[in-house]
Amino acid sequence: MESKDVIKQMQELIRELNIHNHNYYVLDNPTISDLEYDRIYDKLLLLEKQSGIVLENSPSQRVGGAILEGFEKHEHMHKLYSLDKCQTLAELKQWLENTQNKLDKNADFTMEYKFDGLTICLTYDKGKLLTAATRGNGVVGEDVTAQVKTIKSVPLSIEFKGLLEVHGEGMMALSTLKKYNETAEDVLKNARNAVAGAIRNLDPKVTASRNLVIYFYDVNHAEDKTFESQEDMREFLRGQGFKVHNYFKVFSDFTDIEKEISNIDDIKSTLDILIDGTVLKLNKVPLRKKVGYTNKFPRWAMAYKFEAQEVTTKLLNVLWSVGRTGKITPLAIIEPVELAGATISRATLNNCDDILRKQVKINSYVFIRRSNEVIPEILGLARDTEDSKIIIPPDYCPSCNSHLVNDGVNLYCKNINNCPEQIMGRLVHYSSKNAMNLEGISNKTVDQLYKKLNVCTPADLYKISKEDFLNLEGFKDKKTENLYSTIQNSKICKLENFIYSLSIDNVGEKTAKDLAKKFETLEHFQHATFDELNNIENIGEITAYGVLDFLNTQYSVIDNLLNVGVKPQEYIKKNTGENYFNNKTIVLTGGLENYTRDEATKLLEDLGAKVSSSVSKNTDLVVAGEGAKSKLTRAKELGIRVIDEPELIKLIKLQTK
Repeated sequence: MESKDVIKQMQELIRELNIHNHNYYVLDNPTISDLEYDRIYDKLLLLEKQSGIVLENSPSQRVGGAILEGFEKHEHMHKLYSLDKCQTLAELKQWLENTQNKLDKNADFTMEYKFDGLTICLTYDKGKLLTAATRGNGVVGEDVTAQVKTIKSVPLSIEFKGLLEVHGEGMMALSTLKKYNETAEDVLKNARNAVAGAIRNLDPKVTASRNLVIYFYDVNHAEDKTFESQEDMREFLRGQGFKVHNYFKVFSDFTDIEKEISNIDDIKSTLDILIDGTVLKLNKVPLRKKVGYTNKFPRWAMAYKFEAQEVTTKLLNVLWSVGRTGKITPLAIIEPVELAGATISRATLNNCDDILRKQVKINSYVFIRRSNEVIPEILGLARDTEDSKIIIPPDYCPSCNSHLVNDGVNLYCKNINNCPEQIMGRLVHYSSKNAMNLEGISNKTVDQLYKKLNVCTPADLYKISKEDFLNLEGFKDKKTENLYSTIQNSKICKLENFIYSLSIDNVGEKTAKDLAKKFETLEHFQHATFDELNNIENIGEITAYGVLDFLNTQYSVIDNLLNVGVKPQEYIKKNTGENYFNNKTIVLTGGLENYTRDEATKLLEDLGAKVSSSVSKNTDLVVAGEGAKSKLTRAKELGIRVIDEPELIKLIKLQTK
């Protein structure tokens, strides 16, 4: 085959591969299976090998070549300015008013996420990627072209043929970071460091291994082309195949800006990327020229920074606790530090394997991050001290002193029937709202029941007399009567609640309901086989084996409950028929007037819907009640149908006529 025919064939294969790459990595909308993609890619590689010809925009150039000896300097076409920053709404309002005063009339301002990654500047000419560079000092950066070429969302060629300089933020998704750390020999401390370490690594293969993305937001230079607004700039970038983040708003009123910042602050911990604030810019480019620049910043832009979500502090000690299933969990005691509006003195470490991978030690400084307003997690080691000491896992249970067993990445206490913390943990769980709902049984009550009445199993709860309760601290006639009645009335219960109450390892509320749906009766559940369990959607081998182990070794827990009169009812499958809600994924957000959240969830599930706690591309409907915020915002961004409570009631009535 002649060279020109080979090149033509390569160009066609590259065009096809680039379309699929763009759909997958930029639009998050795959249009071909991995197998089909690999076939096309392998065909291109074979042609390149046979001919010795490799075109500049070939996807084969993304895998990373030889290790570089060092970084070349790169001078940007125009200075890359930093952004001025503020941390209070009062400062932001003052900036906005000062900016407005420099103009003849009120102007629109755009709002975008302030990405917490590494700024990258790309230069194209004649439609080809020439160079990629770090920001550096804004005038000169480091040439990282070989590294950036491995990022699959970055186009190697574009339609615009003039000289072009664009910049964006290199990012590593939090889900990607988590997946990477699961098998990495050296754990990456956080997503920000992971990006910087990948881009500024002399081995491009390291960059490729981290699956980075770059979100583009600015055109620094475009030959013979002008832009009217930030909106125009974004559309240009998107049209050239650059990955542009979906979040983008335009405001003219500060009250709306203030509300939106509050919304973003609420949802930032649910995002799959790190952001540390928002960026506001004058939308119209001609107006920016009127406002101008300082030596460091454009006067027409301002970054509003959120309170830090990640800090470093000293790890003082590790406490080990045993849960209701026997799993031993480490809890880090840290030097108190302010984080996200709270003073933090404890943080989670998942297990022994987590401690080893993160290389954390007692008396070392560690990175901690707080998400979703819960106890923070230790991300990794910041630095050691002279007093740093390796964390040694316990050999014996901190509750019953039994020898611990290493089961995969976790330690377990197998002294199921005689370990105090396990016993009390199972009683608390059995009594909880979403299990048997024994209202009135608190942790303190369980402690008394175990220590004073020798209540060790859920079945023992049904043997307690009213006189027994009266002998406990804080119990009087009315409280005793109420709790005694609650316990006795719980004997008639739903199958899913009963299964959940048993404290089977890895069986939460959702799995318990799936099991109840599958087996319908307790008897059928007790005779479950591995294949039956493993074939249930969302139940894998680990959970299936866990259920079987419980049924084979702890069957007396169920037998004893049946002997004291507990009667789990047959699971009744609802005839959902052809109604609007059947097989739809629905999210409830905000406050409802006519239903509690549990009531609405049950009603929708009875109609065949799946009720989810988070909004995603797979969500079909969002029901927004009073005070709905972040989930409502996310639904609007994704174009998902949103209804209010009156419309929900109307739809339910139509389906249940």
